[in-house]
Amino acid sequence: MTLADWIVWGLLVGIPARTLAQASVVSTQNSPTLPASPSHAADSSFAESRRLLEQGKNEEALARLQQIASQSPATPGLAREFGVAYYKSGEYPKAIESFRKATQEDAGDQEAIQLLGLSNYLAGRPADAIPFLEKVQGWFPRANVDASYILGVCYIQTKDYPQARKAFARMFDVPPDSAAAYLFTARVLLRQEFDPIAEEYAQKAIALDPKLPLAHFFLGELHIFKSKIPEAIADFQAELALNPGHAPTYYKLADAYSRVQKFDEAERLLQRSIWLDSTSTGPYILLGKVLEKKGEAELAVRTLQHALRMDPNNSVAHHLLGQAYQDMGKTGDAERERKLAQQLNEAATTNNPQ
Repeated sequence: MTLADWIVWGLLVGIPARTLAQASVVSTQNSPTLPASPSHAADSSFAESRRLLEQGKNEEALARLQQIASQSPATPGLAREFGVAYYKSGEYPKAIESFRKATQEDAGDQEAIQLLGLSNYLAGRPADAIPFLEKVQGWFPRANVDASYILGVCYIQTKDYPQARKAFARMFDVPPDSAAAYLFTARVLLRQEFDPIAEEYAQKAIALDPKLPLAHFFLGELHIFKSKIPEAIADFQAELALNPGHAPTYYKLADAYSRVQKFDEAERLLQRSIWLDSTSTGPYILLGKVLEKKGEAELAVRTLQHALRMDPNNSVAHHLLGQAYQDMGKTGDAERERKLAQQLNEAATTNNPQ
């Protein structure tokens, strides 16, 4: 997996880009995609700083490079090494300056150009990142989907939505004006918190292809997020008409019904979702909540206990289980579950500070 592959994979699963960049750049010196170093002597000079970077000792590595710079400022490849060290340290403005010098020394250093684009992206300069990421995509017009993704995000951040759509269409190998391209772009737009444009693009996808799978589902998720419950219900119903075997749609439609206190309908839909897919905890947790609201505390307890066997550290399930125990008059069990839920929430906040 290349450096950019690693970053994009992490972005897709929600790992902050800054964390990914810092965690992965140590491998770039040994990557087979790197061009040859300017000289064997330079490699020897940089061996210690590279070793320190691999050990996570970024400050020591930078100090070693500073020592080389004070003794031999014209050492070939020095700017590039500084760029990698600053990039690893999360000092993206300094990395940008170093990689600019490196690309002036060697205009064919593709990895330095790619890292220059990524440094601009991670520094919050998407407009400056675009020209370099476009070059990367030009080198690998078919295979480099990672460049297409990050380039598409940069286009979104600069509000060039048509170009973003083209980037994602290239990434998924679909026509840029297709319904699928609009839907893919809508999903990334929502992730980037461009909600109004995401809704517009989803509507466009449906207009182009009313039977496009998951387009209505996406629109329903968006409407639930915006608390437009009647619209969300209509969206999920439309998805089920096209895709009646999709378990998550039953779950999401049940969620919408539960928000307007139509608990019987929600329970029926959740049972269908579980019949289709018994591996997801979400429907069990929501079913436990629905049963508790209906006054069926004992059934709620059994359902939530099953959810917790699947996911013991789910704070929501512990909290709801505490409520169900309280309804049954089991105050000791209720207090235990509430404390567990609070501890899990505090641990999550500590491990993932905003």
